[in-house]
Amino acid sequence: MMTLANKITLTRAAMSIVMFLFILMPYGWARILATVIFIVAASTDWVDGKIARETNTITPFGAIVDPFVDKILVCAALFAFVGIRELDVPIWAVFFILLRELMISTLRVIAALEGKVMAAERWGKFKTVIQMVAVGTIFFVLDIYHLSHILTGQAKTVCMVMFWTLHQIPYAITAIAAVITWISAISYLKNNWELLQKSWSLPVCKK
Repeated sequence: MMTLANKITLTRAAMSIVMFLFILMPYGWARILATVIFIVAASTDWVDGKIARETNTITPFGAIVDPFVDKILVCAALFAFVGIRELDVPIWAVFFILLRELMISTLRVIAALEGKVMAAERWGKFKTVIQMVAVGTIFFVLDIYHLSHILTGQAKTVCMVMFWTLHQIPYAITAIAAVITWISAISYLKNNWELLQKSWSLPVCKK
């Protein structure tokens, strides 16, 4: 029977897809709803880990799929943001974030083939936090933009001023997230270099 923690993890994956579709809708209400979905989904990342530890139900599936689902949540949001002209999210930074995530996911698969579970490192956890904060911040700027078109009067003016004050933040924070993401990649590669070398080398035949 699937553990509760793993069920929550898979629910977060489903929420990532729904969030992505809502961001793609060019409506303020849809993107504000996507923000709520992101906040709930990001919160479950802490919840499923806590449940798994406290109930002693940590599984190989959870150890591998949980960080993978985090990548889906972040990358889904960033790719959707790239298509929104008002945000100016740099596609090069999103590409390098995706490249790193695919590379480290491949390393996890290699470790699994060797019968090992590659645990999340401190830099990896910090990277995830920074990415989540970046996505949350971009959502905030996007919601301010849409509220400036939904509200009226003084509230509308305040939102318009806030947006034009913050409109450069999405570019900067995505770039910062990309840099930190690659610092964590270097840490993973350094700590698992022997495993990587073993994976691409032929076994030494003893005579």
